[in-house]
Amino acid sequence: MAQRRILCLWFPRLAAERVLRRRDDALPPPFAVVGERRGAQVLTSVSTEAEALGLGPGQGLRDATAICPHLVTAAEDLPGEAAFLTVLRRWAGKFSPWVAEEPPAGLTVDLTGCAHLFGGEEKLLGVVEADCAALGLTVRAAVADTPGAAWALARHSGRAAPALRSGDAVEQEAHATRSRATKRRRLAPPTGGPLGVIAAPGHMRQALAPLPVAALRLPDGAAESLARLGLRHVGDLLDLPRAALARRFGTAVLRRLDQALGFEPEPVSPARAPLHFAVRLTLPDPIGLREDVEAGLDRLLPPLCDRLKEKERGARRVRLQAFRTDGQVPTIEIGLAQPADTPDRIRPLLALKLETIDAGFGIDMLRLSAIETEPMVTTPHRGPSSAARQADALADLVGRLGARLGTEAVTRLHPAESHVPAKSALILAAAWSEPAGPWPEPHAPRPLVLFPPEPAEAEGSPPSRIRWRRRERRIIRADGPERILPEWWLDDPQWRNGPRDYWVVELDGGERIWLFQALGGLLSGGWWVEGEMA
Repeated sequence: MAQRRILCLWFPRLAAERVLRRRDDALPPPFAVVGERRGAQVLTSVSTEAEALGLGPGQGLRDATAICPHLVTAAEDLPGEAAFLTVLRRWAGKFSPWVAEEPPAGLTVDLTGCAHLFGGEEKLLGVVEADCAALGLTVRAAVADTPGAAWALARHSGRAAPALRSGDAVEQEAHATRSRATKRRRLAPPTGGPLGVIAAPGHMRQALAPLPVAALRLPDGAAESLARLGLRHVGDLLDLPRAALARRFGTAVLRRLDQALGFEPEPVSPARAPLHFAVRLTLPDPIGLREDVEAGLDRLLPPLCDRLKEKERGARRVRLQAFRTDGQVPTIEIGLAQPADTPDRIRPLLALKLETIDAGFGIDMLRLSAIETEPMVTTPHRGPSSAARQADALADLVGRLGARLGTEAVTRLHPAESHVPAKSALILAAAWSEPAGPWPEPHAPRPLVLFPPEPAEAEGSPPSRIRWRRRERRIIRADGPERILPEWWLDDPQWRNGPRDYWVVELDGGERIWLFQALGGLLSGGWWVEGEMA
């Protein structure tokens, strides 16, 4: 079996260089990414120019701007940095299919059996250097037998162990003048080691011995506790009795030490490949008729649905691309109201939009992909259920309307938790919501048609006559009143005229309207018509 070899890639300026790549300045200014740590604004990543001026991660923003007044900053973007690290993981797949992310700025690559494809480990590191230079990224790489050793060498090779100011050493108690105190507050730029470090196979003890104990990925505070006892290097731990070390500092230190040396296995867990559902059909001769496109679609749908069923997924959005001989790619997309994994649920919706595809001088390839999928949830029932058939028919109807009008244009109402009549329902997209259950019964009649309040002129309570929409009307019957109070926890401009007394009023022409009297609040009251009854 081949000797296991691990490549660790660390990007010490990933966040800053990610932003600088987009800026593309001819002369890059001192630049830093700023984030919040424990309520304070600190630098989380700095550029090469800023580091040369004495700035570094963890430094306060106020101190940094005092040292470098022309410092350019940008806010920290953790999701964007994570997405950029994922892009780098895909790039690192050229070296090995076994690549894992080490957030926030590292990658671990299992090189076992792969380095010879690039001419050896040294030439492979040369390819890494050239690629990262082309990408505008700073990288530190190391190759070792274990992930722990590679991690330690990439981040700490060539760096001295940090001195701990404990007060025990006489040289640490020199008199501090103001100028020396100012220099002490500045963070000295780290002394970078070589770009790539290659540890000889089977010599992990010799490679790790000169590194600081922080290279073992110890818990917070463990490295400082070891330094207080004078144990500043990994080699100092290798000579100590294991029982005493575990009794004093716990088993975590021993576990990290054993992982780095290879005594305890530490697997490299690569990210799972994203679900991808797409099929294509390459045609021997270009086609241009709708019937030919439909025939190609009939050949593409079954294998696509088979892949969806294999993963127990259902398509929510499907895309059909027609690659023309002139390089143009007409595309149509359809959305489904429910996840579907059968051709008969997807094909009718695509057929509604096939007429929008312009074949031009001919189509020589078709590509069908499910760009959005969801898990398929099946509800077991005995035999065909009328409710299930109605739900499927409604979903098909919503899908067909969405293909014609747009997915977001087809809506449905859901009951809302509000006693205000105009807020008693929510408008939701039908394709992304389930049908509402039984609606709560109102304790009083509600209008069939509800519209914004319209002013009216009336006297009395209830009034005998009303002037509305420039017409004088006589009131035959009035039922009420029903008092509705505004939602006091909200400042609704429509309810600033105070509580309302609602009446169901029948006019002399037979119409029944919903009339209310505003009792006055921040605005004066009056009579208003808000709806028409059935």
